Amino acid sequence: MSRIGLKVVNIPAGVTVTNDGDNVTVKGPKGELTRQFDSNIKMSIEGTEAKFTRESDAYKALHGTTRANFNNMVIGVTEGFKKDLSLVGVGYRAQMQGSKLVLNVGYSHPVEMEAPAGVKVEVPGTTSITVSGISKQEVGEFAAQIRAVRSPEPYKGKGIRYVDEVVRRKEGKTGK
Repeated sequence: MSRIGLKVVNIPAGVTVTNDGDNVTVKGPKGELTRQFDSNIKMSIEGTEAKFTRESDAYKALHGTTRANFNNMVIGVTEGFKKDLSLVGVGYRAQMQGSKLVLNVGYSHPVEMEAPAGVKVEVPGTTSITVSGISKQEVGEFAAQIRAVRSPEPYKGKGIRYVDEVVRRKEGKTGK
């Protein structure tokens, strides 16, 4: 039995949920998110709680995933999500030019990236980047795209990494 899918999602005050068949819209103080869920998972709203049920055990994994996605929508429109990245390396720096993020990370040219709609990018320092928004998926995806420009390498640890990421270091050729 899905344990995550059976948990109740509390809907805080100021958040409205509209269930139109398979499409669910969540409106809150930070914005509005819409997502289409599978028709085999049914959502019922009772007061300030949302419950999810499935038709059969064939949809066990989808049951928990649907509930988690809906919970992330509720959290996103109330609090929002953010990912912090750090640039490690001599001469590595980031800056905003208008709405573009410009990264100088050891290539012969600067890398320019445009943030998707609904995602906000801030550069509080020359070696730190903050990606924030209401959609957990879009924030995580754009942060992963930034990290992929120069992922951390295991010998010197240089590259773009998440702030809470631990990079396992390897010994070089001289160490035995």
